[in-house]
Amino acid sequence: MSQPNGTAPSLWLEGHRAPVPDEIDAVGLPVEGTLPPELTGRYFRNGPNPLPGTPSAHWFTGPGMVHGVRLRDGRAEWYRNRWVRTTEFTDGARFVRPDGTFDHAAVPANTHVVPHAGRILALVETGLPYELTPELDTVGPCDFGGLLKGGMTAHPKEDPVTGELLFFGYGLVPPYLTYHRLSAGGRLVESREVEVPGPTMMHDFAVTANHVVWLDLPVVFDMALARRGGGMPFRWDDAYGARLGVMPRAGGPVRWFDVDPCYVFHVGNAYEDEAGRVVVDGVRYRPEDFIAFWPSIGGESDPSAATVANAPVRAAATGSSRLHRWTLDPASGAAKEEPLDDRPVEFPTHDDARTGHAHRYLYTAAADAIVKHDLRSGSSAALELGPDLVPGEAVFVAAEGARTEDEGWLLSIVTDRAGQGSELLVLDAADLSRTASVRLPRRVPAGFHGSWIPDPVS
Repeated sequence: MSQPNGTAPSLWLEGHRAPVPDEIDAVGLPVEGTLPPELTGRYFRNGPNPLPGTPSAHWFTGPGMVHGVRLRDGRAEWYRNRWVRTTEFTDGARFVRPDGTFDHAAVPANTHVVPHAGRILALVETGLPYELTPELDTVGPCDFGGLLKGGMTAHPKEDPVTGELLFFGYGLVPPYLTYHRLSAGGRLVESREVEVPGPTMMHDFAVTANHVVWLDLPVVFDMALARRGGGMPFRWDDAYGARLGVMPRAGGPVRWFDVDPCYVFHVGNAYEDEAGRVVVDGVRYRPEDFIAFWPSIGGESDPSAATVANAPVRAAATGSSRLHRWTLDPASGAAKEEPLDDRPVEFPTHDDARTGHAHRYLYTAAADAIVKHDLRSGSSAALELGPDLVPGEAVFVAAEGARTEDEGWLLSIVTDRAGQGSELLVLDAADLSRTASVRLPRRVPAGFHGSWIPDPVS
């Protein structure tokens, strides 16, 4: 299959990424092994899924579809999948209106799905979240009582101490970056503009107990690409520079730290160490890796604007990201960088109870493995799935009354690379051993992010 512009294979529409044609329901799913009875709730996973006959021009732009598995008392009760019925999906509404203003409800809602304050929200960074029911019906767009005027990142952070949900939105026109805070009860209580030089694709951010960390990196909005339409109007730009910003959560100026040029889609976690430095762990693309990766999912690069795109450097590119650490010292203004692992990985996760606080473990997905990184010892372990299987993001679920950081399970949807079938894999996070596998009634396309949503405590 070719891209809609006919220039290259559409790899995001083939094999394990290929969209499914419809919505189905299934009950009484077969289970191998033993599902822990305390895993009673729902695992929801979001990702793009174009309608039949309407291929997307970029992997990131297809309409969102959420896949759900209901677990209860050691059983896998049901599977179902539903498109998120945004106004873009149901009515063909356009994000940019004829008068040039933005319709923030006209989005694909295809990147993440998270619970907060009794709501389940399907997210994409360009627009409003969409509320879903526990059965995956679409309630509608959520603007928190009219207070949210722009987009909401697909990577909000829930503070494990206060219960607040911290998030941001980026804009293609000023304001380019806005910080927001929801109360534990789901009320928008703060919105604050943050000054940055221009519109960049800021996919994620980090929080610590006292700070927010911004990723102001050189993948920029390009109006010429936007006018051409079809894909994602962002490209690498050497001239923009790369920096991380540390902003007090209580208010105050951002302290910016220049870093080596890179791009980061996903942060693992961040915290303040005993010396007051801000430590940020994430998966990092070198310039040559981003430039190699971006066209493979429908993006465009401008070699004339990227000095790293010359042949000798590009020959060393892998198109992959690796786990990396930045240590930012507000006292000295110095930024230290160091690789944490040399294996290509993505989708870092951790125990959400440690968001913003020191962590020992991160979990990532490699091409054919689920990896556990011990950041204290500097070692890693992996469950190798073999070349025919592709794991999705591994979501950590802590065991009830957990006494150690890795006491719990990892949930990951694993799909056959040829696109023939999928399973929900449940691993013991301590040693990556297989606890159970739920055979799903259909193939689930490789997607993006998901959440475990436990049943309310009665």
